[in-house]
Amino acid sequence: MAAYPNLPARMTVIAISQPGGPMVLKPERRDVPVPGEGEILIKVRAAGVNRPDVLQRKGAYPPPPGASDLPGLEVAGEVAATGPGVKRWRVGDQVCALAPGGGYAEYCKVHESNALPVPAGFTMTEAAALPETFFTVWHNVFERGALKPGETLLVHGGTSGIGTTAIQLAKAFGSTVITTAGSDEKCAACLKLGADRAINYRSEDFVAEVKHFTEGRGADVILDMVGGDYVNRNYSAAAIAGRIVQIAVQGGATAQADVSKLMVKRLVHTGSTLRPRTIEFKGAVAAALESQVWPLLEKRQVAPVLDTILPLKEAWRAHERMEEGAHIGKIVLDVA
Repeated sequence: MAAYPNLPARMTVIAISQPGGPMVLKPERRDVPVPGEGEILIKVRAAGVNRPDVLQRKGAYPPPPGASDLPGLEVAGEVAATGPGVKRWRVGDQVCALAPGGGYAEYCKVHESNALPVPAGFTMTEAAALPETFFTVWHNVFERGALKPGETLLVHGGTSGIGTTAIQLAKAFGSTVITTAGSDEKCAACLKLGADRAINYRSEDFVAEVKHFTEGRGADVILDMVGGDYVNRNYSAAAIAGRIVQIAVQGGATAQADVSKLMVKRLVHTGSTLRPRTIEFKGAVAAALESQVWPLLEKRQVAPVLDTILPLKEAWRAHERMEEGAHIGKIVLDVA
């Protein structure tokens, strides 16, 4: 870091010592990264914890080429240094950013186009809970799923970080929201966030309940992170010309589905992953969010739901919390 004499040469990070359970997350000392062309170095104050981090820890989700091997896909903090060609940001600016990895650390570098200003009035822990979920929901629900005002969105896993975000954004843009969750307590939390109907999937058949609630129409857009046997059930729960967007396969990557439903109902079943996408793609999503969603955040019409905040060195506890499945909203690491 000779080019940045005011910065330390070394930093504390949380590394994956070997594939395995939460306790393989170990503190290490590493060199502070040097920002390259178009990149900013962020002094991390808080980092979001996401399910892809858990998969990476288990050895099931390797980082894309050129990305840090450290977990962590979203951070908030201050710009500590700028690389060549950076135009928007200056040292000291408060930002939150989507990272391809490296968030579980005291410093993290990202491309400047993948960073957004911390919304006015937001704490760093709140801001760190924004990028991964808001980028994911915006692209998959509103771009790929093309959810329109007046349509019905079915969100599986309504109390996850993705779910709590999808409920709020869909309602803010004038849609009806049905969600599934695994307990009455979680269903109540979804309703409090604005969901019009919350279905306890352990005691209710979501296909029948969606049909009943929509008077037989079904859901126009379904956001699914389950896969497995939900695929065929989603086809049954979807409306004519419905769009099903797959963002994870927690229930299994293979499924037996009645494809005739896809044909007869003219369904679209699509999906995406965010981490491997190009800097340019993520920059375009960031620009759309800043234009369409950031004003809602600054008015507190939507806001991240925080479940647990833990210190960086207790990242293993954050992963335990996520894998227990009892959380409602986001789990965030306090790095400051």
